[in-house]
Amino acid sequence: MARRSPLDRYSVTQKYIMTRGQAITFPSKYFKMKLRPDEVYGVVVDIPMASSVLTTMVSFINGATNLYFNMGGEYSGASQRYVNLVQATRTLVLYANNLLPQCQKVKSYDLPKGNVNYVYLLTNNGVYRTEILPATIAQESPEKRGVFNLYQKVLVEVRSCQLKDQQASGKKQG
Repeated sequence: MARRSPLDRYSVTQKYIMTRGQAITFPSKYFKMKLRPDEVYGVVVDIPMASSVLTTMVSFINGATNLYFNMGGEYSGASQRYVNLVQATRTLVLYANNLLPQCQKVKSYDLPKGNVNYVYLLTNNGVYRTEILPATIAQESPEKRGVFNLYQKVLVEVRSCQLKDQQASGKKQG
């Protein structure tokens, strides 16, 4: 089998493409909050995890975070059970307003190539995007570093939730 180039696109399922698209275009009206037109209410981050694994983290101002994987898997609903995840998510979304001036407004939502993370910020004025390359994050602006660190914290909380869920399901079975 030929090696995958970092420039190749990720293989994806129809379910992943549909779910990711719905997340990026999710309207703010469902949050029942008064938001300024340029206020960030959602952060969607495409995170390459391995040469064939792409994860999309979707975080909203209400504290909900879900993960979607390019081959169709997902982890969702943890925000309904774990307050630490809600707090980390809200911190990320609120802080993302600081990054908005460094983003470009986009109308298409291509998948990243290589190890680049695409960060989409959702506002009532549209969707904005920037790119973060984890390998060079130390040279980036304080706002990019801040968002990067905060979405890493959200991922840590998600992993903690997954472990708690696994432990709880193991206890029920045993």
